[in-house]
Amino acid sequence: MMKIKFLTIKKKAIVAGLLSILLIAGAVLALYLSRPASYPKPEFSVCIDAGHGGRDGGAEGKVTGVTESRLNLEFAQTLREMCQSFGFGVVMTRSDMNGLYSPTATNKKRSEMEKRKEIIDKSGADAVISIHMNSFALSSAHGAYVFYGAGNEKGFSLAKSIQTSLCRDFESARKTVSVGDYYVLNCHEKAGVLVECGFLSNAEEERLLCDKEYQRKMCYSILVGLIDYFSMNESN
Repeated sequence: MMKIKFLTIKKKAIVAGLLSILLIAGAVLALYLSRPASYPKPEFSVCIDAGHGGRDGGAEGKVTGVTESRLNLEFAQTLREMCQSFGFGVVMTRSDMNGLYSPTATNKKRSEMEKRKEIIDKSGADAVISIHMNSFALSSAHGAYVFYGAGNEKGFSLAKSIQTSLCRDFESARKTVSVGDYYVLNCHEKAGVLVECGFLSNAEEERLLCDKEYQRKMCYSILVGLIDYFSMNESN
């Protein structure tokens, strides 16, 4: 009888111990599940600005009739996917064909520019890349090139990195960067550039700019320039 009683007490102790372990484990699990979700912040982030939008279509291709605003968005979306795949945080100024201006604004252009500045300022991005397509009276004008804001050393460094990458991948790319007096470059002090991806006024280049593989190649080249800039910036 004593042996049976001893075994019963021992079993009760084991059960109590297991219950205690389960209660502790349950409490830990509850704390884990109730914690706020958190994700590691990307080391670098970029604000990608697709120029124009809404009723402002920008330049227009003479062969396909494509608008600059549509191509800007296509390039910006492709660049976003590539940047995110590489681990960069990305903020877009626009993600569809709508304009950024307020519907009730009397000056739509000013309203649009102010909205772009607001998004850039709130983005917390380390760099700003504004995507555009070019147009010129001479149809022979061609090639991608990069602008930066006057006096912005970080912008100048980013522009050189992207232009160098473009020159490696495209024979038609301009060899030097240029100062651009554009609001999207002058409204902030971040490392900002405006990339003119090509000329819609050039029939051959217009066809290339509409080609998905060409778009991916150019966006990848821009990404490589961005990576090079961040690599140099990190080492400094």
